[in-house]
Parts: sequence; structure tokens; C-alpha cells
Amino acid sequence: MIEGILIGLKTALTFQNIFMVMIGCFFGTIIGMLPGLGPMTAIALMIPITYGFDPATGLILMAGVYYGAVFGGSTSSILLNAPGVPGTVATSFDGYPMAQQGKAGKALAIAAWSSFAGGTLASIYLLFLAPSLSKVSLSFRSPDYFALMILGLTAIAAFSSKGQFLKAMMMVVLGLMLASVGQDSLSDISRFTFNNMNLSDGISFVLVVMATFAMSEALTIILKRNDPSAVAKQVSLTELGSIKINKEERTKMLKAIPRNSVIGFLIGVLPGAGATIASFLAYGMERNFVSDEEKEKFGKGSVHGLTAPETANNAACSGAFVPLLTLGIPGSGTTAVMLGALLGFGIQPGPRLYITNPEIFWSVIMSMYIGMVVLLILNLPLIPYIARILAVPKNYLIPLILFFSITGIYVMSFNNFDIYLMIGIAVVATFMRLYDFPMPPLILAFVLGGLMEENLRRSLLISDGSWTFLWDRPLTASIIGVTILIVSWQIYKTIKNKKI
Repeated sequence: MIEGILIGLKTALTFQNIFMVMIGCFFGTIIGMLPGLGPMTAIALMIPITYGFDPATGLILMAGVYYGAVFGGSTSSILLNAPGVPGTVATSFDGYPMAQQGKAGKALAIAAWSSFAGGTLASIYLLFLAPSLSKVSLSFRSPDYFALMILGLTAIAAFSSKGQFLKAMMMVVLGLMLASVGQDSLSDISRFTFNNMNLSDGISFVLVVMATFAMSEALTIILKRNDPSAVAKQVSLTELGSIKINKEERTKMLKAIPRNSVIGFLIGVLPGAGATIASFLAYGMERNFVSDEEKEKFGKGSVHGLTAPETANNAACSGAFVPLLTLGIPGSGTTAVMLGALLGFGIQPGPRLYITNPEIFWSVIMSMYIGMVVLLILNLPLIPYIARILAVPKNYLIPLILFFSITGIYVMSFNNFDIYLMIGIAVVATFMRLYDFPMPPLILAFVLGGLMEENLRRSLLISDGSWTFLWDRPLTASIIGVTILIVSWQIYKTIKNKKI
């Protein structure tokens, strides 16, 4: 291992490779800030450029773009409630309310430090645990994934305000309904498409996020006649962009970061899970760890609520490299694009990669930590200036949000139907927001819905239609057991509080 680390450092610390990490992080951050354009798009754009480099340099550049895009996605989530990347949707739940309280700089600083810490810890986990975790990754079967999705749904309680649990459940049902639109992955039967070919591939996740968050936020501002720049007018630009984090907030971050880096990394290791599920799960789990007083702050600008998803999504990015490098299995859509790039270089990822091409295996791991440092150095000094976006008058800000939302969706599919569908969903979401229906449960259910159904049906096929698959495997039974414990604990605490 020490020999491998030295090989990785020797490769990663060349002038060319450090420069590539910096270029990747810089462009990734900019692309991540633009709603609709995620790391997958950014890396796809980089592939033609990387073919002029040696494989290690090309992969380091793409890895830099990957971290940068996830890091940058949090900026638009916090400032505009327009998640630039699916993995930063959960960041907006507490990041945006914090920015609206005149603490935009602080929110961006918390996100920056959480991302750095999450990515750094995950790089260390990857360094020591990659070979062992590849076996864990292979041991997961459909029943285990289904149990994991059920565990993820326990996070609904975290997204509902006091006395709003029924509304949250209604949004979950709506999210599951939207997730079922399109061609069934197992039988190829079209469902709820209304004979419209545009719906045969289902509804895009980015489209739903942009409609329910960015566009509906702009429409809500218009209907309520709110002025998002009002807070910026009440506080000085220096205070708005202040990146000072007090002792109490640092203590909260130090508690949240270690546990959420582990959650994010482990979810990232599982093929097909990714940063989005990791951030949602971390947000929900974090709410279970904090005090009752802190729980009430979730959704209103909680430090725990912002730290958890930011730590988890960056840790998941590093975790996604475990199945890619050790098994040749992409852990997410982004790493699937990177797998294609590796094959283009004539390199076959898998168990023998760190023997046949140790400089690639170890240099990517080393470049992760270098990338995190570069991102922090690039972004922290810019935070006071980035925070001033909130000072832009709403007459300019609202058209910008609408422009980026529509452009982002159109660039993804070049289909006018997607724009009309997004506007339709946004109008419905706006009216639901006016009646205090929470949007996060809808997004969570939409993310988990397709995966839950697919893995449930596979599990039932394996067990000949019997539900015994829920306890036949020790791993599945353990996850279901944890889920039952969490739900039981929440019910007990609710009854106890009512008695008091």
C-alpha cells in the first residue's frame, strides 16, 4: 500500500496533473452552478479533450470536474433554491433558508468546509478500504437494495413540519406516481404515457427538481410579491458575504461530518446508488441524531441540516470510485461516463487494475485529496463576492432563474415538450407550496420510487412471489431491523411528547 501511495503521489504531483486538477475543479464548479448541467454533462464534454493525454492525466482531469461540479451545485442551491446538480437538492432545504436570513456567506462557507471534510475523509476511507469494500459492493442483492430504499423513506419525517406529516405522505404518493410514468424497465410496457411518445422514457429527475424548486420558487416570489433581495438590503454586503463560523456552529459541524462521511461513502460504494440518495439519506438520518430542539430548526436554516447532505454527497463521489476502479462497475451515471473514457484509453478497470496500472489506480485516489484542497482554495476567497447574487434586484433575479431553468432543461433533451411539462409541474407545485405542501418528500419518493419498484419485483421473482426475501438474507433483515427501530423510536418519542 505504501508503495502504491508513493506511486500515486509521484504521478499526481507532477506539474501537468496538478494543473489538470485545477482546471477540472474550476470548470466543474462553474458548470455545477448552472441548473440542469451536472457532472455527467461536464465529463462528457471533457472526453474528447482527454484523448490527447495519457490515461492517468485524463482521468485526473475528469475526476477534478466531477468534484468541482458537485461542489459548485451547492452554490445555486443555497443562493437561488435552484439545485445545479441532483446531489445538491438536499443542500437547498436548509441552505436556502439560511441565505434568506442574511447568512449567505456563512451558508456557503459551511457547505465548502463540509464538502472538503467529507471528500477528504472519503479519500482516506478509499485509500485503506477499497479492496475490502469491493467485496461488500458485490454482496448487495435486489432484496438488500429494496430494504435500503425503505430505510431511505424513513427520512420523510425530516422533511415535514410539525403537524404536516399527512401532507408529506401525500407528496410521497405523488412522487411515486410521477416515478412510475414511462416504459416499465422489466416488461417494456408503457405506463401512464397517455399515448405520448415524449413520456415513454419517463420524466427526467432534473426536470422535476427544476420545476418544483427553481421555477416554482420564482413563481411563488411573484405571487406573494416577496423580494428575495430584501434581506440583502437590511444587512450590509460585508455581513451578507461573511464567512465567519462561530464556535457553536463549528461544534455542530464537527459532530455531523464524521458520521455523514461514513454514510455518504458507503452509499456511494453501492452501484447505482450515488450522491443524490446519499445526501437525502444523510439528511434524514442526521435529524434522528440531533436533539428535539435542533430538529425544529430543520428546514429553517439548520447547521446540521446543511452540513449532513454536503458532507455525504462529496463522500459518495469518492465512494463511487470503489466499484469503478476495483470491479469495473460504474457506481453512478457519472462514473459510467468515466468507465467509457477508460475503455477508450484501452484500460479495463477491475480487480487487476491496481496491479497492471498502479499509477492510474493510486494517482486518482491521491488526486481526490489534492482536488479537495484546490476547491477550498479556489472557492473560499470568492464566497463574499458570490453571496452578492442575493443583492440583485428581483426584477433581474426572477428572469435569470426562469432563463436558466428553461435553458438547462432544453439543453438536456432539445425537446420543447419537456419545457411545457416543466412549466405545468411548476404551476401545480407553486399552488401546493402556497398551501404548505412540502416539496422534498416528493423529490425523495421520485428518486427512490423507480429503484424500489425494480428491486422489489426482482426480489419477488427470486423468491417465487414470497415476501420471505425480507428476512431470508442476514443483510436484508439487518437493514429492515434498523428501519423498524428508527420508526418505532419516532413513534415512541411522539407519544411521550404528547403525554408531557
